[in-house]
Amino acid sequence: MQKRERLEKCIAGETLDQNPVALWRHFPGDDQRAADLARAVIQYQRQFDWDFGLIMPSPNYSVTNYGVQDEWRGQSDGRRRILTRPIVRSLDWTELRVQDPARGETGRALECVQRVGDAFETEAVPFLISIYSPIAQARRLAGRAALMRTMRMHPDRLRTGLNILAETTLRFIEALRRTRVAGICYIVEEANYHRMSEAEYQAFGLPVDQRVLESLPDRWWFNMISLQGQAPMFRLFAPLRVQAIHWDDTFGRPELDKAQTQFRGAVIGGLNTQEHLLHGTPATLRDVVRQALRRTEGRRFILSAGSPISLTTPLSHLQAVRDAVQQAV
Repeated sequence: MQKRERLEKCIAGETLDQNPVALWRHFPGDDQRAADLARAVIQYQRQFDWDFGLIMPSPNYSVTNYGVQDEWRGQSDGRRRILTRPIVRSLDWTELRVQDPARGETGRALECVQRVGDAFETEAVPFLISIYSPIAQARRLAGRAALMRTMRMHPDRLRTGLNILAETTLRFIEALRRTRVAGICYIVEEANYHRMSEAEYQAFGLPVDQRVLESLPDRWWFNMISLQGQAPMFRLFAPLRVQAIHWDDTFGRPELDKAQTQFRGAVIGGLNTQEHLLHGTPATLRDVVRQALRRTEGRRFILSAGSPISLTTPLSHLQAVRDAVQQAV
């Protein structure tokens, strides 16, 4: 069964030859140059033959054109420390301007997507690119404390800024239409009960999320939402128009089988980045994979980790995950 057919049948809840599996990661350093990032993504995909590839540019790539300055200081998850934020006062939100997606870091991301698409055209490997939600971008521009303060004291100013960020994101998506992506991985970081209330997210985050997701082309057949944190607002996103939802089910709720009763597409998870993939063994990984397949009955389930894998994850552990899925048939 080809990768696209396997994924489409999985999303529809049909019988599979084996469940889809994919693990993704950042490539710090390489993510500063389009050709290097593309090469890293292509080599990683060819080594492990995942059912889809995910291009993850720098975690701050969507906001560097606004003036964010950052650097990588060796974090094993690929995060970059922000050194300079352009939003200092609440009025700064009203002074943001829509950015050209062909410029700067987003331009390099588009070039990377083009290179990966050219490489995978004959191999028929579906691939996505990560896109951060406008409110996740807003947190990078101002910092979390300033974001929450403006939300509560100057809500109209924040909404103005979020609309600008959404418009820039929509222009980036429009540019992606000319590439071979199968869809996007839409990363949602703030829709978490540990970060804000559901009412706050519904008022500020969800409207721009819906605006972005409703703009996705119909021919993009595999779009996923990635919910971050231990207490994601899953029920807000289950009705949205995507084919898959990803979160860390090993840490947060809901559990995989409960989520399947709320969402009609495929659920993505089953593995913990630290406990299983980094600190486990090939034998324990095989057990965890079997447990996840049993819990979901292998229906509408894509095996993955709850977050990008650590740069120090043993390669033997990645291969063990790949092998466990094939052996479970």
